Amino acid sequence: MKKYQNNYKYSVVGIIMLCMIAGTSCESFVDVVPDNVATIENAFKLRNEAEKYLFTLYSYMPRNGETNGNIGFLAGDEMWIPYQTSIGSAPFEIARGNQRRANPYVDVWNGGIFVGIRHCNIFLEGLQTPGSVPDLGEIERRRWIGEAEFLKAYFHFYLLRMYGPIPIIAENLPIDAPEEEVNVKREPVDDVVDYIAGLLDQAAEKLPESIADRNTEMGRITRPAAKALKAKLLLMAASPLFNGNPDMASLTGPDGRALFNLEYDAAKWQLAVDAAAEAIQVAEAAGHRLYEFNETGLDITDTTSTELSIRQAVCERWNPEHIWGNSNGTAGAELQTNAMAPLTPEHNHNNARKILSAPFKIARQFYSQNGVPIDEDKTLDFSDLEQLRTSTHDERFYIEEGFETARINFDREPRFYASLCFDGGKWYKYDSPTNSDEGTYVLRSKFVDYAGSNHAFHVNVTGYFIKKLVDWNQAMSSSGATYRTYDWPEIRLSDLYLMYAEALNEVDGPNATVFEYLDKVRERAGLLGVQESWAQYSKQPDKFSTKDGLREIIHQERLIELAFEGHRLWDLKRWKKANEMLNQPIKGWNMKGETTTSYYQVSTLFSQRFIAPRDYFWPINEGTLIQNPNLVQNVGW
Repeated sequence: MKKYQNNYKYSVVGIIMLCMIAGTSCESFVDVVPDNVATIENAFKLRNEAEKYLFTLYSYMPRNGETNGNIGFLAGDEMWIPYQTSIGSAPFEIARGNQRRANPYVDVWNGGIFVGIRHCNIFLEGLQTPGSVPDLGEIERRRWIGEAEFLKAYFHFYLLRMYGPIPIIAENLPIDAPEEEVNVKREPVDDVVDYIAGLLDQAAEKLPESIADRNTEMGRITRPAAKALKAKLLLMAASPLFNGNPDMASLTGPDGRALFNLEYDAAKWQLAVDAAAEAIQVAEAAGHRLYEFNETGLDITDTTSTELSIRQAVCERWNPEHIWGNSNGTAGAELQTNAMAPLTPEHNHNNARKILSAPFKIARQFYSQNGVPIDEDKTLDFSDLEQLRTSTHDERFYIEEGFETARINFDREPRFYASLCFDGGKWYKYDSPTNSDEGTYVLRSKFVDYAGSNHAFHVNVTGYFIKKLVDWNQAMSSSGATYRTYDWPEIRLSDLYLMYAEALNEVDGPNATVFEYLDKVRERAGLLGVQESWAQYSKQPDKFSTKDGLREIIHQERLIELAFEGHRLWDLKRWKKANEMLNQPIKGWNMKGETTTSYYQVSTLFSQRFIAPRDYFWPINEGTLIQNPNLVQNVGW
């Protein structure tokens, strides 16, 4: 341990100061960090100090429940915000095509993840040194080691997803290490994947099946979380971006070694199948299941209950669908305020900023009420984007009766209404003014309305408001607003079901098991199964019968089910669809419109530019390359 003392004497104290400056809450264990620890040796003399160090490892988890903390929110095309008027956003600069190799936006390489790995290594060595932490029981010691191994694996995964091949930091270097060892090299992708998968297997053996003490330990890693992350890792490794990608042929190490395997390997999909199947078995055995809203004593219809099942699968704290909930990056008032809209004239725009907007193409991606893409539905016509229609009594739980709004807002699946709100749309919350879903809140967003984009800074730019991220317990009045914080769902069971279906289709093509897991997700969303929906309503009734056709269906199912949860950007990249989707214009309604006619005009907000293959991976900072000549820059940068 002494070889680390000089290097890390003040590192833990520095973390304390950073956390104090950041102003963390007291809701979860991860807010506890070491105090009065002058050296690393002291951190492993007593259980209490070692436990605080363990919780510090969790503090390096990305804050994915925050608007700018989750890169997937604003670096792609799923959410759009007013530019330089409401919040500054480094990820949004990437979406606007402004990424750079000198001082890159969201420079995670130099932003703390490697520091997190270093502290995981210190912790693992400290806890496994004979005689360390004498008052720590062996069962608890084993669990803590598993948690550190998981976090170390996740930090490597996080870097791999962003940068491609990365250095493997299996252990920390001593302070007297020669320069050739200090100047680490990027390792081939397959080696990195194998290393992470191995770490996750080691961790899973040591972790508990579930959290026993739900009052103090929620958010700590479990065996189902480790198995689910392994499934996510291997699915990514099997996908086109990482599996036989010829665009990466020129990316080699300083010794000429290829950093990508350029030959497609079908066996990687089988590994992904096996990992997902095991993860599902472990998760379900531990009690994880798809969330169903079952609050009693409410005067609501099945329509609204289904909508709340979809919304609260994300927003309900520690619900059984959350295989891994991140309590370091909780979704609190910051994210929810940015998504929430004023729903009466008395609601203050500062308490419901409504700046997170869904582009038109995202609103279009949701299915019709028949469970098929809107441009495939043979019974419904959505071709005229600016066509208007008036809501009937039967449609009143989605749209205010008698309200004239865009035809595209009618006849859509429940996830459309659960995820989005729009001019004339219903927004049910527990504080509904009528105590039911009859006569509940209605969003009105023309320029002169209470949710209109007439504030100096807090404006919605497309006309589609992201309801999905706001907990239904939100309450608002003329005097203020309350937002209940929830753990950010890094991996939900529905995500795992869709991972399994995707990988299994690549191995076997359409079969009963693929449809079974797709239909589990669709049933909760109030839809018929894939085969029944396509056979009855699609212009391509046999689309699901081929591997290529079913792959397209599975991809869209993921984009819908996991919308606005930060997955879309990474999925588009691993499928190598980003160059297609991120080169489309960002469109929305004319938010300056004061009348129905002027408001419902399609407006182009921005023309995105994604340069392939360059933009599939982050650039490494030029300064970092100068400091370490063994590192090589990513393709195109």
